[in-house]
Amino acid sequence: MSHYIGGSAPAMAHQVADGYTMISEVTLKRLDVSELDGLVFEMEKTLRDLRGEFVSVEDQQAMQKRNRKISRLQSALRVVRSVKMKRKRKGL
Repeated sequence: MSHYIGGSAPAMAHQVADGYTMISEVTLKRLDVSELDGLVFEMEKTLRDLRGEFVSVEDQQAMQKRNRKISRLQSALRVVRSVKMKRKRKGL
């Protein structure tokens, strides 16, 4: 059974990018290390896709939306990596 919010790692990564899901230590508590690795992979993949999107300089709203998604993913990645490091130190 999947512990990801949204059912899968790609779905959770997209939900984080869209702002529907917030990542915290409590949110990640039920995920094991392999699931965290899968989530990091999918978040990095989504982040690469967002950075590769072409947004016209004149379209300020689209640019802000893209930048907000990138910011959300980067913040979530920081949290996930922090949780992974804490678990590694504790030996969980």
